[in-house]
Amino acid sequence: MHLAASLGLPPGPGGRHAVMGTHNRLLGLEDGLYVEAIAPDPEAAPPGRARWFALDDFEGQPRLSNWVLRCEDLELVVAANPDAGRILALERGPFRWRMAVPDDGRLPFGGCFPALMQWDTAPPALPSSGLRLERLILRHPEADALRTRLGALVSDPRITVEPGPAAALAARFATPDGPRDLL
Repeated sequence: MHLAASLGLPPGPGGRHAVMGTHNRLLGLEDGLYVEAIAPDPEAAPPGRARWFALDDFEGQPRLSNWVLRCEDLELVVAANPDAGRILALERGPFRWRMAVPDDGRLPFGGCFPALMQWDTAPPALPSSGLRLERLILRHPEADALRTRLGALVSDPRITVEPGPAAALAARFATPDGPRDLL
């Protein structure tokens, strides 16, 4: 699995998202963050809509292709960023959250703009893997426009925007064995 090969640790269990016809595996990080490997669930019925994170169009090798930003007031943030999608109420087991999902499943800026979500219950308490996010790099041909859009949403200095020929994400993690990159 791509996460295990890149970060040196396998992700733990996750679950299924019936509304999207997807399933995931999770790897807990320090600071209450986590990395999620998500894919269409071969055992699920087609969702009758485009899957989130443009998974219906995903081609090529596994890679870091999207990120999620937790919001305190999802309605307000989506009102200021309507291309982030329509708000859907989601659940899995005891967990409840709302997430903005574009009708076509494609996030702005080729996935360099985050999926926006708000927890309605406490998020999963994942055991820390000992990994810590050091940097998330968002590369895009319209880097200045992306930086402007993110400026009102994100103040985390670990997140940087750089010009690039195409949309691409890269993350660097501090691990017990030294820095590791997820591309």
